Amino acid sequence: MQSARFKVSRVKEAALRRKFAQLGIDESDLQERFIRSGGAGGQNVNKTSTCVYLKHLPSGIEVKAQQERSQSLNRFLARRILAEKIEAIVLNEKSEAQKHIAKIRKQKQRRSKKAKEKMLKLKKERSQIKNLRARINPGLE
Repeated sequence: MQSARFKVSRVKEAALRRKFAQLGIDESDLQERFIRSGGAGGQNVNKTSTCVYLKHLPSGIEVKAQQERSQSLNRFLARRILAEKIEAIVLNEKSEAQKHIAKIRKQKQRRSKKAKEKMLKLKKERSQIKNLRARINPGLE
């Protein structure tokens, strides 16, 4: 990390340093820019560049952090998000967001003809089972 400390506890900063070392991320590989945040926040958002844009040059991964009002805290958060993304790539795992997007995409797909036929067959079988529960002669009682 750079000599400038973030506004977080030393434990959190040390953990981030260890993760960077473990993943082989060097501070010189990062390109950092500060831009104005969007959304709610009024005068503070409009006047100060608290949003942090971070790019890892070797992998091309880009991260933007604007959750907090403090630029220093956003710098820390951007680095943490970047480390998580690189770790997910290293471990060859999909992030939770990617899993969610894939799930929604799968739900919106049209069923294949075979799947639709199977579903309708199961519904018909279930309907027959339920029909067997009906009263035989409702007028006699």
